[in-house]
Amino acid sequence: MFASVALLFLVLLLFLLLFQNFRAKGFPPGPRAIPVFGNLLQLNLESPIADLEKLAKRYGNIYSIFIGSRPMVVINGLQAMKEALVNKAGDFSGRPQDLMVNHAVQMKDHAPGVILADYSPNWREQRRFGLMTLRNFGLGKQSMEQRILGEIRHITKVMEDSIGTIMSPQMLFHNAASNIICQVLFAKQFDYDDDFMKYFVTVFHETSKIINGFWGMIYDSIPMVRSLPLPFQRAFELFKGARERHLQMMTEKKKTWVPGKPRHFIDCYLDELHKRGEDGSSFSEDQLCALLLDLHFAGTDTTANTLLAAFLYLMNYPHTQERCQQEIDKVLDGKDQATFEDRHQMPYVQAVIHETQRMANTVPLAVFHKTTKDTQLMGYSLPKGTIVIPNLSSVLFEEGQWKSPHEFNPDNFLNDQGEFFKPEAFMPFSTGPRVCLGEALARMELFLIVVTLLRKFTFIWPEDAGEPDFTPVFGTTQTPKPFRMKVQLRRTDTTNLNHTLS
Repeated sequence: MFASVALLFLVLLLFLLLFQNFRAKGFPPGPRAIPVFGNLLQLNLESPIADLEKLAKRYGNIYSIFIGSRPMVVINGLQAMKEALVNKAGDFSGRPQDLMVNHAVQMKDHAPGVILADYSPNWREQRRFGLMTLRNFGLGKQSMEQRILGEIRHITKVMEDSIGTIMSPQMLFHNAASNIICQVLFAKQFDYDDDFMKYFVTVFHETSKIINGFWGMIYDSIPMVRSLPLPFQRAFELFKGARERHLQMMTEKKKTWVPGKPRHFIDCYLDELHKRGEDGSSFSEDQLCALLLDLHFAGTDTTANTLLAAFLYLMNYPHTQERCQQEIDKVLDGKDQATFEDRHQMPYVQAVIHETQRMANTVPLAVFHKTTKDTQLMGYSLPKGTIVIPNLSSVLFEEGQWKSPHEFNPDNFLNDQGEFFKPEAFMPFSTGPRVCLGEALARMELFLIVVTLLRKFTFIWPEDAGEPDFTPVFGTTQTPKPFRMKVQLRRTDTTNLNHTLS
């Protein structure tokens, strides 16, 4: 009996020694980890933001946690974020390549796209091409405004049909944002009930919850369970289907491609590929397929979720909604429709939209970074290959950076003269070289959609809806909890506006 107990004790001791997690000298401090799981069981994986904030208060703005046996460094606060992602951008712009998101999105032996690609000359080349092509197809130009305003007509029609009833806006804004980026990628506008449209809205909605949620963390922590039929396999199925649909779309567009006469992003990429050739180049049809998913995702989910948050806040702060409408009416008096340039004359509307982005906290932990070489961060030593988690929430709600850090208050973006300004701590889509690809498009969409809808409608929180819950559903991108809203035509609505949007 004694021998059996002693043997069990020795086996347990050996297990603990083999799977112990050690922090090297100079590495950021953090909570004690347990074998196999690391600090996984100490975090609320349904929404770990509050737990990460508690750890920052205990260990400082730079600390480490273990996800399984893998150490990760969490950076918090504006000073640390700027030091890592801006001042030392080259050291901190890598991407981990062995997490669930990599395996699910890239699958086996496929090109990495841009968002998840590691820091390299190929990544810079692909990102530069993507941004240049988006600009050529209208970012900041009237052509893109017209695409967005055209999509707003569909939103308006749905809302007009819902007057007198209570509607759910969840799928509406996702469909609209997806359709706008699809016009750039494919020169095609889909019906909201089209199977292609419905599939991608499902992909973005479901995979966001899985990858940064409980089952995604299990996948990253315990490699031995990766082949088991657990819920994280759903993300692999969805991304496989997404790739197949993008590949089919690419094949169809290639049949009618005429070199030198681009109609959409696919044509532009095929032109570049034709010019360079695939041998020795970072350009390939496989990379094009990966880029389509990157841009489709970046151009849909963050924008749609921010719009949901915007109308959730506007309904529950009716005085804010009314003040926006007064400013919109004054600036657009006599005009048929808004333009993106009108934002310069709408400081309060600008402040409300930016405050919505701050409170929505749509991408709370950004996309994880990785150090590209041995480096230092504010006195700590981080070896090459260290995974870095930028806690953007810590900056968006940081004490001392905002007039009202924890409350919805558009004054956070207004100076004493009532003029719009953007504080340095405003980084909802991250910062530095890895800033979100879809940010410029999102800014234009948010302004035009919010302004146009507020000009025509008043949005009311339903009487039977109870108290609003502003706590978002955690994920790679966060989204407000499902809610309903009541839509009314404004009494100040003009004949010209009705004609423009009919």
